[in-house]
Amino acid sequence: MPKSARPLPPRAPTLDDVARTAGLSSMTVSRALNTPQLVRPKTVEKVLAAVKATGYIPNALAGGLASRRSKLIAVVVPQINNNMFVDTIQAISDALALRGYHMLLCVAGYTQQTEAELVSALLSRRPDGIVLTGIHHSADLKKVLLNASVPVVEVWDLTPTPLDMLVGFSHEKVGQATAEYLLRKGYRRPGLLWAVDKRAAQRKNGLCDTLARNGIANPSVVDIALPARFTSGREGLRELLARGEFDVVVCSSDTLAQGAIVEAQARGLRIPQDLAVIGFGDLDFAAGNHPSITTVSVDRQIIGQRAATMLMERIEGMELTEEIVDIGFHFIERESA
Repeated sequence: MPKSARPLPPRAPTLDDVARTAGLSSMTVSRALNTPQLVRPKTVEKVLAAVKATGYIPNALAGGLASRRSKLIAVVVPQINNNMFVDTIQAISDALALRGYHMLLCVAGYTQQTEAELVSALLSRRPDGIVLTGIHHSADLKKVLLNASVPVVEVWDLTPTPLDMLVGFSHEKVGQATAEYLLRKGYRRPGLLWAVDKRAAQRKNGLCDTLARNGIANPSVVDIALPARFTSGREGLRELLARGEFDVVVCSSDTLAQGAIVEAQARGLRIPQDLAVIGFGDLDFAAGNHPSITTVSVDRQIIGQRAATMLMERIEGMELTEEIVDIGFHFIERESA
């Protein structure tokens, strides 16, 4: 006996289905959905009730052709399991939602080629704007964005020549401020646990240049592969301590700093008496850690809020008061250093 054929999946409801349910023409339903301000309120209510009854999903892109708006904002980040970006992403989403926009979140990793390929694919979805992480992009990506004429905000970095708009801070100045803190506290034998990404590299350059000008050259560095994890901090400190003695360990993130502290304590080292530890980011656990972590605080929510607001204002034709926003940073001294 032959097997029964698998039933076909149910057909998605169409605009005509909504029209039949509402007892209206398809043209009237289309106008009610796309330009409700031009249709009588009672008719709009009738159409919305039919949409709910049928489960019809309007085509936002088709409906927005007249205004050339999709109400979609693409947000490109290197990774989503990095606590550094979570608050910024949430702030962007919240700010967009308040004005009827939607966020399309994409993960590009840490290679320029992957980012360029991803953005090219995103542009086929006709986003109204794009948020990019950092300022280091391939020439191909810059060309694609220029041809697309889509508003762009770069975040988490600072340059006088952004692609379009920018919200961030100077990583180099963060490194300089960290070095000045070390010098002020009297630390002379620093070791570094450092993730290998471009923004972290800028902080390291600012740190090492300032130290070198004050007689501390070529501190020992353990490179940490991405993504930098808690265990990376422990393993990195083990490798660093095998090279010699240090009075302070500077880490490119609080996550690495937390791992380094746990490894140091497991070895019987007192923090900060035997070994001081400094992080970056002021993540949620930094203040509650034991000992609490000395770090650099960046307002991650403000970055997201300002980026989203600037994009929406540009999209809606408003004049921006500033296209480059430096939110700055704060060095926070706590128990670990």
